[in-house]
Amino acid sequence: MKHRPPAQVSDDDARLFREAIGEVKAFDPVAPPPAAPKPAPEPRMFEADEAAVPGELLDMAFDPSLLEVGEELSYLRDGYPPKLLRQLKRGQFSVQDDIDLHQMNAAAAQACINDFLADAKRRGIRCVRIVHGKGLRSRAAGPVLKVLTDRMLRRRDDVVAFASARPMQGGTGAVVVLLKG
Repeated sequence: MKHRPPAQVSDDDARLFREAIGEVKAFDPVAPPPAAPKPAPEPRMFEADEAAVPGELLDMAFDPSLLEVGEELSYLRDGYPPKLLRQLKRGQFSVQDDIDLHQMNAAAAQACINDFLADAKRRGIRCVRIVHGKGLRSRAAGPVLKVLTDRMLRRRDDVVAFASARPMQGGTGAVVVLLKG
C-alpha cells in the first residue's frame, strides 16, 4: 500500500478548526520526578569471612598451590606426540568403561583403581574414565581422591596419557585415561 502525502489544509478549514476548538492554553513543562535512591551495597562475603575460624587458611597441611580444587589434570608419557593429549582433552576418544570413586577412602580407591585398570587391560579397553570428584568436602586436606588418582596414574606404565574430562563427562571431577593398546 502506497503512502500518500497529507492533503494541504486550506485557510478556510484552518479557521473553522480554530473556531470549533476555541482558545488553547500551553502547559508549563514539568520536571521529571527525582530518581529513587540506589540501595546501599551489602557486603555478603564479609559475614562469611568473619565466621571463618581465625588462622584456618594459615594452618593448612595441604598446599593449595600444588593442586587447587577445580584445577585440570593432564599428563602425557614421554615419547608420545603432544597431539595425542590434545585429542584426549577434546574428547576425540570414546570412553569404553568408567568407575566412580565417590564415598571411598584413599585405600579403597587405590585398590579399586588398580583392579579397574587391570580389568580394562585384560578386556582390551583403551580409554576409560575415573570419576574422583572435586574434593569439595575435603576441607584443608585438599582433594584427596583427585591427588591420589593423579599420583597413581603418573606411576603406571600402562597409562599413556590422561586429562580432566570434558564438562559433560564430569569436568575437573573426573579424568579420562588412555591406556596402552
